[in-house]
Amino acid sequence: MEFELSAELLALGEDAREVGRRAAAKIEMPEDSWLIGNDRAFSRELAERGWIGMTWPTEHGGQGRSSLERFMVVEGLISTGAPIASSWFADRQIGPTLLQFGTEEQRRRWLPGIIAGEAQWSIGMSEPDAGSDVASIRTRAVRDGDRWIVNGQKIWTSGAADADWIYLIARTDPDAAPHQGLSEFVVAMDSPGITIEPITDATGNRHFCEVFFENVEVPDGHLVGAMNGSFRQVMRQMEHERGGIDRLVSNRALYDLIREDLGAITDPLLRQEFARAESVYTIARNMVLREVVGQAPPGWSAITKTLATEFEIEVANLCGRALGAGAMLWNRVSRNICYAPAYTLMGGTTQVLRNIVGERVLGLPREPRGS
Repeated sequence: MEFELSAELLALGEDAREVGRRAAAKIEMPEDSWLIGNDRAFSRELAERGWIGMTWPTEHGGQGRSSLERFMVVEGLISTGAPIASSWFADRQIGPTLLQFGTEEQRRRWLPGIIAGEAQWSIGMSEPDAGSDVASIRTRAVRDGDRWIVNGQKIWTSGAADADWIYLIARTDPDAAPHQGLSEFVVAMDSPGITIEPITDATGNRHFCEVFFENVEVPDGHLVGAMNGSFRQVMRQMEHERGGIDRLVSNRALYDLIREDLGAITDPLLRQEFARAESVYTIARNMVLREVVGQAPPGWSAITKTLATEFEIEVANLCGRALGAGAMLWNRVSRNICYAPAYTLMGGTTQVLRNIVGERVLGLPREPRGS
């Protein structure tokens, strides 16, 4: 089987890495750049290069390019630590969601701002006591004439403090079964009644936020897709979120730095660990590529995210062991060791994803309650 990429794709990837390296050199912590690297000016640069909405249809303002081309650009940017958080959520899943489920009017309204790198989006999904369990969402949206009134709370909302829009999942039918009665809305973040409280994590970063909704008015035209049909829509959206290269290379820039600084590795145990890391990088990258080219079976993104994010924790710890005592000081290595456990929580916990793999992919029976 031939895995060789074309010369054009390789050149595109190298171009993206060069752009990424230049941008990453201006920031203190290039790790997790798709989460914490908030730089609107860089988003506009990406837009000028045609690197936002690369695979979207040209009739909707996209570039109409292949999924492999987008993969090479995204891998190059994230693996070098380019600060793409301002455009990432919109490019990765909001745009594709609007293209699949939105109306023509909604696409005309919101896609141009995304493609231009001007509009920043966040995703209002997780809630207190309902982190990875979408069916337990309690934020309510009640119809009032030609508008909706939203009340509730979201948590772990990445980038909410800087966002212009939030893609909100709310319960619109409280009497329906837990997996039903949910709908999706686009809500302006400057709407009266929205309060945003950044959460300081263990590394001192504040990209996670709590978002409170108190009698927030949302126009009826901001309902996306089917009324009470969010669960099916959000499962499709999660495939965009879980199976991408961002789940593998969040801390690749740190790994490459440590590997370069070490030079020739003589310690046999450390050599073995780095050899394993290179092997897992190759395997997981090929798993992502299988999704990219449309050859992955249903549920594949849950498998990919589980392997990749657990491996990212291993990478953080490996960098710490390689650095030695220096990892006890505050630096990029120690910061990443502190942050790495979050990889297996965001976008669906590893425990939830393993259940998805067992039940939906392998067809294993559920364990009886109380056993």
